[in-house]
Amino acid sequence: MLEFIVAPLVRELVYPRRGTRVEADATTYSLDVGGTMLRGWAVNPGRDRALVYFGGNGERVDLSQEVFADRFPEHTTYLMAYRGYGASEGVPSQQSLSEDGLALIDHVAARHPGALVDVVGRSLGSAVAVHVATRRTLAHLVLVTPFDSLVATAEDLFPGLPAASLISDHWDSAAVACDIRAPVLVLRAGRDAIVQPPRTDALLDALPDAVVVSFADADHATISDPAAYWTSLAQFLDDKAIGQLST
Repeated sequence: MLEFIVAPLVRELVYPRRGTRVEADATTYSLDVGGTMLRGWAVNPGRDRALVYFGGNGERVDLSQEVFADRFPEHTTYLMAYRGYGASEGVPSQQSLSEDGLALIDHVAARHPGALVDVVGRSLGSAVAVHVATRRTLAHLVLVTPFDSLVATAEDLFPGLPAASLISDHWDSAAVACDIRAPVLVLRAGRDAIVQPPRTDALLDALPDAVVVSFADADHATISDPAAYWTSLAQFLDDKAIGQLST
């Protein structure tokens, strides 16, 4: 009975999309995935290199347009809202977001022939990014405040609740991380109370070759505030040789 009552509330916590909604005419880019229209923004259109950003669970990705335009002038950055977020249609779930992520990567790769795609995923977006990285060849993969699994993260936040029963979308990144072939950068916050240190540590155990940059004074929300965050990210993506397709 508890699971039946609480599960809808838990789903809203996992995908808190109401505060992200915008009108369709406020977006600049769209992609039809199986009849569901995803909408977002393409920043610096027409560049040779491509960057796909998967945001956090309640993040308004449109607010990142300016910083991505300034920090990554050689990339066209795709900020696509998840299903049910922003102006995108549909209802979010692990299956739908995973399928949408793959469709977006394939779409972007086709628009940027000759170069592999860089991917950045933050918080929930780190799980989407891990999923696509296990199924597509990427140039670089950046994981910001990532976790090993959503269930384990919820158990830290709500001890005593049967998280595995309440959360249908487990987003178990650690279980599949061994299939990632792209170089990986992990950016973590020293004062993260949402994705607590054991959750990132457990994922790193499955990513022994990842480069790790820690921001000791940052928390889950403020990790991208320091200039060093953007410098670390840009330096990692600047290895352009990794991002070129062989001919």
